Amino acid sequence: MSPPPPPFGRGRKRAAQTLDAALDDAELVTARAALTQGRWQAARSLLVQTGDDWDLRGHRVTVLALEPYSAAWARDWLLAEPDSADAAVLLALALVQRALRGKEKPERARQACRDAAALVPADPTPWLGLLLLERGPGPDAERLFAEVRGRYADHHHAHHLMVARLAERHADAGPDPLHEVYDFANRSALDAPADSPLAILPVVAHAERYRVLAAAGHEPADPAASGHWSGRRARQVMKAAFDWWLEWEHEGHPRRLVDLNFLAHAKVCEGRGAEAAALFHRIGEHATPAPWSYPDRDPHSAFRAARATALGTA
Repeated sequence: MSPPPPPFGRGRKRAAQTLDAALDDAELVTARAALTQGRWQAARSLLVQTGDDWDLRGHRVTVLALEPYSAAWARDWLLAEPDSADAAVLLALALVQRALRGKEKPERARQACRDAAALVPADPTPWLGLLLLERGPGPDAERLFAEVRGRYADHHHAHHLMVARLAERHADAGPDPLHEVYDFANRSALDAPADSPLAILPVVAHAERYRVLAAAGHEPADPAASGHWSGRRARQVMKAAFDWWLEWEHEGHPRRLVDLNFLAHAKVCEGRGAEAAALFHRIGEHATPAPWSYPDRDPHSAFRAARATALGTA
């Protein structure tokens, strides 16, 4: 039996401090609200409209899958339309999210992803789900990443996941300017088209490596107090990424605000307040948990404090 619709009326204070994974996708917000109330037809229309824009599809399915009852509503959708690939993909990603929360057996989520992949062989989204489940940086993650790239070489979310996984290798060895995550990020940025947001990936790698080093006790818990962003290599990476943003900023990419949050965080840590302020103006209220939560901080508070300082309102 499907669950009853949840009650309306989340408290204002709680809502104000929620970091919304939908970012600035208004159509996604509308479809998610309908799905939360059991009206899966809006999600159906949204995914039909999204088509094979794989970055946008991955973003929208992943956000819809975060809703607690998404799996139940996706099953209702499949009962009405047993051959719906979109419903199968949504169910698979919803089970992935449940497994990540410890409320579903991982193997059941993996099987749902494999079933969805068989229905839509060209779609990288089920493989993204499998990559989300693969928490370690080993050969299984590399194989799944290759499956995603074989379907869409510049998949934004998958590249971010691989950077986060690779950054965790050799955590106990301490800082290493030649760590493999830097090479992976640089190579991915170079191989991507000139206007690809993967140009920001070296900044992401730098932040992810800080997360790992700070958790292992090799860096201070306050990223702004760390020397991680002050070396020559770090400064070159930040400048190249900021220059790319000035030249190629894309208003339409569904996950561009993820990149802007990483870049703003880097500029704050680097002490470049004016450049950080320009980024905060673009970000608005659309903060993301990563990297503001690194290594173990409240991301909402960290974002607001950094933004207030950069904008001169602290």
